[in-house]
Amino acid sequence: LRRGQHLADLQTLERRQSMTRTLKTLLLALTLFGLAACTSKPLLQPEVKLPAEPEYSQVQLQQAIISAVEARRWQVEHVEPSQIQASINVRQRHLARISVDYSPFGFLIRYRDSQGLEYEDGKIHRNYNRWANSLRAEILHQLKLPKTL
Repeated sequence: LRRGQHLADLQTLERRQSMTRTLKTLLLALTLFGLAACTSKPLLQPEVKLPAEPEYSQVQLQQAIISAVEARRWQVEHVEPSQIQASINVRQRHLARISVDYSPFGFLIRYRDSQGLEYEDGKIHRNYNRWANSLRAEILHQLKLPKTL
């Protein structure tokens, strides 16, 4: 009887260890999935209303935006009188394309498309939002305006 009891105890212990391993694996998978989901944030399209004074010309705005784009390591793709298209390619893994629409009244950084940034249903990898906000701040810096506009 003692020997049979010992064998039953070992089998019970093995089942518990197996369930514990399975539970740990499941918790790890859920944690990793949760972390991956956290990288996706609502897409931001920064917009700035410029103050009435100083008044900027189209040329001044265009120059400030191009300087900001280059300072933040974006590439200018196309320039028009009221829009500049640019892209950024980070480590050959993440590509984002934007349009900066501008006028003497303000500017808007609009998302055009991306690769490797998991854009879906109005959400995108959080790095895109950081890059767009950094570009917004740099444009304001080039215009010699506070970053808090």
